[in-house]
Amino acid sequence: MLLSEVIGQEKLKQQLVDMVQHQRLSHAILFVGPEGAGALPLAIAFAQYIVSIPNSNVNAAGADMFGESEPSTPKVYSPDEIAELPAYKRASQLMHPDLHFSFPSITEKPGTKNISANYIEEWREFINGYPYGNVFDWLQSIKADNKQGNISADECAEIIKKLSFKSFESAYKVLVMWMPEYLGKEGNKLLKLIEEPPDNTIFLLVANSEEQILPTILSRCQYIKVPRLTKNEIENALVQKAHLDPEKAAQIAAISDGNYREALHLVQHSDSDFLSQIREWLNAILKGGPLAQLKWVEEMSKTGREPQKQFLKYFNHLLEQSIRLKVLGNELPLDPALKDFALRINKIAGVGQLESIVQELDKAIYHIERNANPKMLFMALGIKFYHIIQNKTLILTEA
Repeated sequence: MLLSEVIGQEKLKQQLVDMVQHQRLSHAILFVGPEGAGALPLAIAFAQYIVSIPNSNVNAAGADMFGESEPSTPKVYSPDEIAELPAYKRASQLMHPDLHFSFPSITEKPGTKNISANYIEEWREFINGYPYGNVFDWLQSIKADNKQGNISADECAEIIKKLSFKSFESAYKVLVMWMPEYLGKEGNKLLKLIEEPPDNTIFLLVANSEEQILPTILSRCQYIKVPRLTKNEIENALVQKAHLDPEKAAQIAAISDGNYREALHLVQHSDSDFLSQIREWLNAILKGGPLAQLKWVEEMSKTGREPQKQFLKYFNHLLEQSIRLKVLGNELPLDPALKDFALRINKIAGVGQLESIVQELDKAIYHIERNANPKMLFMALGIKFYHIIQNKTLILTEA
């Protein structure tokens, strides 16, 4: 993966390349970014860039006849030039001997060590196919089921062993550790290695939040914050990478909240008519009565957890747009169908009521992600919405 293939983050890409080209590369860098922002693909692309630099480039200085070092200017490689080097072909396949990975894993069988190397083939497949996935996606891909993934003491010992060797062919040895939040106290075994690594050894740690990382590890790393992607960056990526229609890409980008993983999930359900489902649900709550609500809940409960979550997020986005319409007026640019429906919702609820419903939707999304019973959840939501709106009813039919 080239740095140019990572979605957005142009400023950070240039910053990383400058660190290498001006020989200011820290021995330990912590990338911290929210889900779907691309911290992992950014770190992997950077690692591939680093290990593709020829060994002779760093050790370019020679010695004169008296044994003194002669000054030498190492060649500066652009990310595009790196793609032409033989080492990059191995790095791009995640098979370079100087590129190592550590990530949450599970014990395969009783009595075996819980180390990342046991899942390296699955890891390559995951990164090549779903680089913006989260830990849940990864653990599902290795069939972890209800097992809790972690970065174990055995894995820490394996890291120390791997990095004790000299690099095989690259200027650097690089370890990419994904989700150091999954390091327990075992992470203290790595402190000395991170603080005083062997020559030309680079640690790239990738996390969603620094709050759960051992403070002793945090203090030894250079911090790089990876921001959420912009709406335009996600929109362009959906058109170019997912081959989505520009109009549909714009709609999905608007509700993905800077999360490309979320955008891809929305693409999977882009044919769902969430607007009609919301209209039907609200009419059942406000006019139809318990039987109409029960019928709607029965149908929704059959759709599966992911569609249910996307439906709730779409509803949440719609209510947020309704609140903005209340505040900004009709100047807010919106899809005509969304705008019409948002205006209708504004007739039955004030800002405070809409904010209360948004909070309930956030809670419901949280519980859906944790396997809540969908029938109970949606029935309870309907009852809450009814009381929040307080009988201010309006048939939400199409104009």
